[in-house]
Amino acid sequence: MNSDYQKYLKDPNDPALKKKFQQLRKKRKELDRLFHEEHQKVFNEMDCLECANCCKTTSPIFTLQDIARISKKFKMKEGDFISQYLRLDEENDYVLQTSPCAFLNEDNTCFIYDFRPNACREYPHTDRKNMYQILNLTRTNSGMCPAVGKIMDEILKTV
Repeated sequence: MNSDYQKYLKDPNDPALKKKFQQLRKKRKELDRLFHEEHQKVFNEMDCLECANCCKTTSPIFTLQDIARISKKFKMKEGDFISQYLRLDEENDYVLQTSPCAFLNEDNTCFIYDFRPNACREYPHTDRKNMYQILNLTRTNSGMCPAVGKIMDEILKTV
């Protein structure tokens, strides 16, 4: 990870951060606008390829559609793809067997970028609608993704 990015990571269990997130919930009608504006600013400054912490530390959820799409590209049977790369987690979701991600290249690019799982496409979810619904996930992601941490720095100034 780019050392300049490290400073933006948060401790998602920090009581002060949790309290600020509770205050942020009161701004429900403004959340999408606030997040989308900061998302644009931050991702114009930060390059995910200088970090890839998400790919190095956690697994996306693979839906059955993701598995079918990726297996087809690899010319593998879906069952073989699952056996080779995935496992069921405690919530019965398919996730990677190992981290870092088996598809992460040495230069932090993704070997399956064009057909990657939907969870990877949407990550870190800070440009989606109804941000109110995923504030807890966003707080968790602020401990893994410096871009989310930086977005939160700016948004939390408003509470």
